[in-house]
Amino acid sequence: MAPGNLPVARPRLPSADDILPYLRRIDEARWYSNFGPLLTELELRLASRFTDGAVAATVVNATQALTLTLQAMDLPAGSLVATPSWTFVATAHAIAQAGLVPWFLDVDHASQMLDPALVRDRLASAPGQVSAVLPVAAHGAMPDVEAWLAFRDETGLAVLLDAAAAFDAARDARLPTVVSLHATKVLGLGEGGFLVTDDAALAFRVRRMTTYGFNGTREAQIAGTNAKLSEYTAAVGLAALDKWPADRLRFFLAAQHTRIALAMTPSVVLQPGWGSDWITSVCVVRLPEGAAQAATESLMAHGVETRRWWGHGCHRDAAFAGYPRTDLPVTEQLACSVIGLPFAIDLAREDVDRVVQALRAAPGIA
Repeated sequence: MAPGNLPVARPRLPSADDILPYLRRIDEARWYSNFGPLLTELELRLASRFTDGAVAATVVNATQALTLTLQAMDLPAGSLVATPSWTFVATAHAIAQAGLVPWFLDVDHASQMLDPALVRDRLASAPGQVSAVLPVAAHGAMPDVEAWLAFRDETGLAVLLDAAAAFDAARDARLPTVVSLHATKVLGLGEGGFLVTDDAALAFRVRRMTTYGFNGTREAQIAGTNAKLSEYTAAVGLAALDKWPADRLRFFLAAQHTRIALAMTPSVVLQPGWGSDWITSVCVVRLPEGAAQAATESLMAHGVETRRWWGHGCHRDAAFAGYPRTDLPVTEQLACSVIGLPFAIDLAREDVDRVVQALRAAPGIA
C-alpha cells in the first residue's frame, strides 16, 4: 500500500509493558503450556463476562473452536449444517473440517443474519439430514438468542453460534458460542478463540479435544488434536482484559466520530446499535444496492482502503461451489451493497472526514 493511504484496519494489542508482569509470572512458575495458571485465569475471566454457569474453553483459533465444538456435539457424519452463505469462509471451513456438510441458506435483509423462522420453514425441503444450525453474529451484532433457544427446543437440532467478531456484545452462554481473539478483533491475543457455554460437559469435551483427548493421563480417551493456547498467549489475553474497559471507551469514541460524520449521508447506513450499544473492530456499512464497487473505486482513488469482509458469500468461493444451497437473493444484494470502512481504536477525526468525503464522491452516494 502506498505511503499516505489510510488502511482499513490498524490492530493494536497490549504493549510490552502491559504484558511484562504476566511474563514474570511465567518465569517464576516455569509453566509454559498445557493449561497453566495464566490460561486458567484467562478462561475464568472470559467466562465471568457471561451468564451464570458459563464455562469457557480456549482454543488456538476460533475456526478450530467451531470445528472441535461441532465434533464434540457428536453429530451424524456427513449430515447437513444449516448456515448462512453471508459469512466469513471460516464458518464453512469449520463445518467441512468437522466431517459435516454446509447447507447455505439466505439471511434476513435487515439483520444480515439467519432467521430461525426461515430456517424452520426450509427444513422440510432440505436435501438431506439436517443435524445442526450454525448462525453467525453479523460483523459483531448479536442475533436473537431467545429465538434460537426456542428453535432448538422446538426442532431438537443443535445450535452453535459463530460470534467471532462479537466479543463486546456476546453475553449469553445458554447458546454455545464461539468468539475469536484474533489480532484483528477488539480484544486480540494475536491468535486464539474460545467456546463459552453453560453446558459444562460440552466445554470439557472440547477441552480434552484440544489436547489429544487426554484427561489427567497420557491415554487418549477420545479423538483429538493439539489446539491449546500457551501461557504466553494467555499473558497477552490477560493484559488485554486489564485494558478492556478503557479500550472499549476509546473504540466507542472512534465510532461516535464516524456516526456523526455520516449523519448527513443517509444513503450510507451503519449496523443498528454499532457504536452506541455495542462495538467491534470493523465498521461495516450498507450502501444503495449495487453501489459497493463504485464506492470502493472512489475510496481507493482517494487513498482510502476498504474491504469486502465477506466477499460475495461463501457459495461464490471455489472451495464451496459444490455444497447445497437455497436461492440466495438477499446474500447477492448484500454482496453488492455492503463494504467495510477504515476503523481503529485510534482513528483520527480527520481520517473519518477523509473517508466520508471519498464516499460522497462515489456515484449513487448522497
